[in-house]
Amino acid sequence: MLDRSIFKSITETLEKYPIVALTGPRQSGKTTLLRTKFDHYRYVSLENPDVRSYAEEDTKGFLDEYSYRVIFDEVQRVPKIFSYLQGIVDKSQVMGQFILSGSQSFNLIENITQSLAGRVALFSLFPFDMEEMERAQWLSDDLGEVFSKGFYPAIFEREINQDRYYSDYLNTYVKRDVSQLVNIQNYGAFVRFIKICATRAGQILNLNNLARDAGVSHTTARNWLSILETSYIVFLLQPYFRNYSKRIVKSSKLYFYDTGLLCHLLDFRKGRISPVNQVWGNVFENMIVGELEKQNYHQNLHRNYWFWRDSHSHEIDLLYSDGHSLSTYEIKSSTTIGSKMFEGLKYFKAISDDPISKQTLIYGGKEDQKRTDYKVLSWNNTN
Repeated sequence: MLDRSIFKSITETLEKYPIVALTGPRQSGKTTLLRTKFDHYRYVSLENPDVRSYAEEDTKGFLDEYSYRVIFDEVQRVPKIFSYLQGIVDKSQVMGQFILSGSQSFNLIENITQSLAGRVALFSLFPFDMEEMERAQWLSDDLGEVFSKGFYPAIFEREINQDRYYSDYLNTYVKRDVSQLVNIQNYGAFVRFIKICATRAGQILNLNNLARDAGVSHTTARNWLSILETSYIVFLLQPYFRNYSKRIVKSSKLYFYDTGLLCHLLDFRKGRISPVNQVWGNVFENMIVGELEKQNYHQNLHRNYWFWRDSHSHEIDLLYSDGHSLSTYEIKSSTTIGSKMFEGLKYFKAISDDPISKQTLIYGGKEDQKRTDYKVLSWNNTN
């Protein structure tokens, strides 16, 4: 099994908190990580209907049996457990007593917030990041192949055809998560909505236009988008607000966590996506933004990422603050470096009220450069 980057942080945190919770999309490797790397814990899956029935009908007896060093997988399926756990860990004062895991962030975090605040450390595991892929020698040099295969572990560990995998993923895991969150009577309309979202990847989100094109109400579109976020299919990148001289765009940008699913939704089968495709640049930006988000969670960096754009289309693709200064990123799919690629970074630094500590260009080529004012990184070396 490939060692996951997040393992070290979880191990260290188990010495400091009574409960650690691990969330993330289905099939991202949560169960494999927990069962193989924490095999000194008892593993209990609450997806199992018999186990779930036991936990729901006799929660106290269930927790008397599973009271020390236990992993509860898909724990959000039995919400009653959370209030009991509070009393157990407060009484025992044992660190690392429980590990909780779940694939629906809303339900899991809601119960943690209500019952376990201050007692639990929360982690998120996503499909492989590029550093993990490089360690396993699974990262191709062909960007089109990287886009379409995506980063879900099963595709590489079990050598599953990506077209078959994402079709099954969409029809089973997504459908199951959706049905647990909301009653969608027309699942076909929901899938159509996801596909339309895919055409907006890497773009400013206009919810009214999205609802119109999907043929649903604004309220339905907002609710369905929330479901996709909760199920770790998409995420929204928020705009960065400062009182600069130009009027800024205040809408969010939409991204998919995995480019393999994104390409599947865009109907690029068998890796048939190339630089001549109109969406190549958007998919590239989606991959890089998603990669930095995954690194953020896997390496426990605690960064808040934003983008910035003004009404004259000046833009910074990604930025974050360390509390003292900003780090800014320009993302370009071109394989060659030109002076115009740095114009956005240069413009933003000139008008920024905050000091800029790092300016980075991530591009579609393979050579890194360390320029006087800028750091240039190849797409497969974003650390």
